[in-house]
Amino acid sequence: MGEIAALSTALCWAVAARMFRVLGQHFSPLSLNLWKGLAAIAILLVITEFFLPPVSISNQTWFWLLLSGVIGIGLGDTFFFQALNKIGDSQSILVAETLAPIFTALLAMAWIAEWLSWQQWLGVALVLFSVDMIIKIQKRDTVDKFELSGYVYAGLAALCQAVGAVVSRDVLTTTNIDAFNASQIRLIGGLFIIVILMLLTKKRWLPKTANVKKTWMFFLGATVIGTFAALYLQMLAFTHTKAAVVQTLFATSVVLSLFVAKILGERVNKRTGFWSLMALVGVGVLVALEHG
Repeated sequence: MGEIAALSTALCWAVAARMFRVLGQHFSPLSLNLWKGLAAIAILLVITEFFLPPVSISNQTWFWLLLSGVIGIGLGDTFFFQALNKIGDSQSILVAETLAPIFTALLAMAWIAEWLSWQQWLGVALVLFSVDMIIKIQKRDTVDKFELSGYVYAGLAALCQAVGAVVSRDVLTTTNIDAFNASQIRLIGGLFIIVILMLLTKKRWLPKTANVKKTWMFFLGATVIGTFAALYLQMLAFTHTKAAVVQTLFATSVVLSLFVAKILGERVNKRTGFWSLMALVGVGVLVALEHG
């Protein structure tokens, strides 16, 4: 169940990435992060208040989930946006998606004594190598950029993702909190940092658009898929599957984005098809070993 939830999360990200790319023409990165977080919290609030039985959440659980959101969502996304500005999308994704599962595996071993077998490490390596090859083939930047600070920001983004993942996994496996409430608390933590950054940088809060209604309706659809559904599925995945395995499966969003492109009628390089197949083999190895 955890692996299916992780792959579903990756699919949500692959679909929503295209929608958020369009919305990026109207929103600043921070304001888009802010509004999608607020919208997702509103949806989660309705579910937790009216459709789920009340749950008692300890102060300690609140603290760790808020911290997970501050680090994984607030700081992690901010560092990633900084990397995008410094070294471009392909290199940022390459560094972040490669390092995040490795950092997660190491932190999970140190923090919650969650170990991977050598066969699982091979599966992780196959997935990450295949994803890296796909990113390099699909690279859209015409000029290679090298700015050390950009790679540092991408590495910090990966580290923040890993910390958020391991803390979430720890809380979800040691308490009785459900994925909906956990997602809501993490989002609150992430928004806390985003609001502070918005105030400090004095970014525009509202989008610049000629068609306000159409923009907000498109935004709502992207938020339901890319934030609400993805975050819930993410918490569900961490509840049932090892953190490092989950984080590796998240990296397949790059592969799944190619399938989305194919469905939309876009041409996909044959070499990316081969490496997509290799990534799926790696996923199969991880899923089989997790249940073996």
